[in-house]
Amino acid sequence: MDDEQRPAEWEGRITVDPAVSVGKPVIKGTRLSVEYILDLLAGGHSIDELLESWPHISREDVLACITYARDTVREIRVLDHKVRV
Repeated sequence: MDDEQRPAEWEGRITVDPAVSVGKPVIKGTRLSVEYILDLLAGGHSIDELLESWPHISREDVLACITYARDTVREIRVLDHKVRV
């Protein structure tokens, strides 16, 4: 895996502070929450579009949001495996 494909480490880039954004994980030094960045990406915005809108964040910050979400989801355990249709 080359550097372009390697997931960004989120430690040091994503912070949680009860005084900032009600304690939601945010990109360090901003009020941009991981949730908001993921919502934008899921809604079809590209990383480049995010960087144009917020030039003070980096590509690595956005990738750190994705990596943070991945690591958080890894910790979730589903107790009820029934699928409802």
